[in-house]
Order: sequence, then structure tokens, then C-alpha cells
Amino acid sequence: MPIQGIIFDKDGTLYDFNATWGAWTKSLLEQEAEDAAHRAALADVLGFDLESERFRKDSIVIASTSDEVSQVLLPLIPEEKRDNFMDRLNALAAVAPQVESVPLSDFLSELKGMGLKVGVATNDGESSALAHLGRSGVAGDFDFIAGYDSGFGGKPEAGQLLAFCDQVGVAPQHCVMVGDSTHDLEAGRKAGMKVVAVLTGIAEEPELAPHADAVLPSIGELAEWVRAQA
Repeated sequence: MPIQGIIFDKDGTLYDFNATWGAWTKSLLEQEAEDAAHRAALADVLGFDLESERFRKDSIVIASTSDEVSQVLLPLIPEEKRDNFMDRLNALAAVAPQVESVPLSDFLSELKGMGLKVGVATNDGESSALAHLGRSGVAGDFDFIAGYDSGFGGKPEAGQLLAFCDQVGVAPQHCVMVGDSTHDLEAGRKAGMKVVAVLTGIAEEPELAPHADAVLPSIGELAEWVRAQA
């Protein structure tokens, strides 16, 4: 089988993006906003539409690291509340409700049954990623989990993906990066992997298709696609 390893983005790929981070954003605004005008300003910086409760396609939350999101928000936070702001963001992220794109336990069991190594590369923090995957009961099913702060950098660079290859002993050309953003696909190309886009994030097919080997509705169609590559 030419494909021996699959590394996944987390949010928008393993989990529905709006359902997860929309809830995080609403909690953040409730906790940090001083009034309605401040709430609107914070939402605008995050690229979050308050009326529809959905993210704009240009939202910084989609592909940025927690540090990058923090730096954009910090100028809007009163000085007396800036201490421990990053800790507050991470604490909210760790308890954000996770809506699985497909039932992950069964999905991962199928991939492992095919002899595949599986990993996660996210621009979220490692501790948040472990908390989310742990709540789904699947953290132990992955051979590799890395956040932007795990020592390999973040996407769209290839460090996390190459670290996955090193850890599981599979060459990049036998691996696939699966994600919902162009950052994910760019990282996969830089690593020398095949790249598959899914439509469970914010980006739509016309945006993703020029950068991907395949575009799937969700990870639920991935096992069939992998078998077809054999």
C-alpha cells in the first residue's frame, strides 16, 4: 500500500470548526467584553459574525496559533486585565465543546486496522489538543500529537509533519496530510506528502481544490480514498 501514514489537522478536520470554536468565541466574549461595543470589536478582530454566530473566511482563528490570536486581541483588552490573558484563552480552549466530524473512535479503528500510522498536527496548543482528543476518548489512538508549541513549529511550515514521519518511521512520500485550510495543504506539500482537503471547516471546494490531490466532504470518505490509491 503506497500510503502508510496519515496526519490530520484537528479543528475543521477531526472536529467541526464552527461548532467547536464558535462556542469558544462566545465564551471568550462573555468573559472578556466590557459592553456591547467592546464585544463587537473583539468579535470583528476574530472574524466572528455575531448575528449568524459563524466565522468569516478571513478569520484569524481558522489557521493561526493561540499566540497569534492572543497578540491580535491583546490591544483590545484593558491593561488591568492583560495579565494571564493567554492563560485565560488556553483555559477556555481546553474546555471548548468538541463536535466530531464523524465518530472518531470507529474511524480511527478502521484506519489502524488498515495498518496505517496516524497523527495530529494542530496550530492549537498541545495541552488543548490532548484535552480535546482525550475527551473524545481517542488521544491514545494516535501515534503522534503535536501543537504549535511542541517544538516543531506550526503550519504552514512542515516541521510537525516531518516530526511525525520521524517518529513513526514512514517516509513523507508514503504519508498524507488531511486538513481543511490552505495552511494544512501548504504544510503537506512542503513536507513532500500527498494532501487531501475536507469541507468540514470554513474554506470551500473552489478555494481548496487547486492545492489538493483530492477534496472530500469529510474524513468519513478517507478510508475509501486511501484504498483506491493502493
